[in-house]
Amino acid sequence: MLRYAVIACAVLVAFAGALEFSDCGSKTGKFTRVAIEGCDTTKAECILKRNTTVSFSIDFALAEEATAVKTVVHGKVLGIEMPFPLANPDACVDSGLKCPLEKEETYRYTATLPVLKSYPKVSVLVKWELQDQDSADIICVEIPAKIQ
Repeated sequence: MLRYAVIACAVLVAFAGALEFSDCGSKTGKFTRVAIEGCDTTKAECILKRNTTVSFSIDFALAEEATAVKTVVHGKVLGIEMPFPLANPDACVDSGLKCPLEKEETYRYTATLPVLKSYPKVSVLVKWELQDQDSADIICVEIPAKIQ
């Protein structure tokens, strides 16, 4: 009996530090899966190594049609949100999405994110949004990360 209690406690401790992606205001869609290359999901934060490029994908279901989709990314450090400029904010080009997007369908969005050497070594909450033609969030995902 004691052995099972020890095993149960070990499992709970292991999951207590697991990485969680949270919804930050999705309006017309719902993300079902977030995958980040090289990210250890058993940790509380995804480690982003400076001077590398990270690939990731977001699977989502859509409740309403979207004729256009743009990507908006912010980094939140010490409570301050800072915009992150993207080389290609048009999510309908080179991201796995073909616009228009139909309602009641599921999609996979893919992107790469350069982690520049000039970035400071800090913990950051990455806010990744896919917005429709009216600038409403289709999905909004918060990703706890640490730049190293």
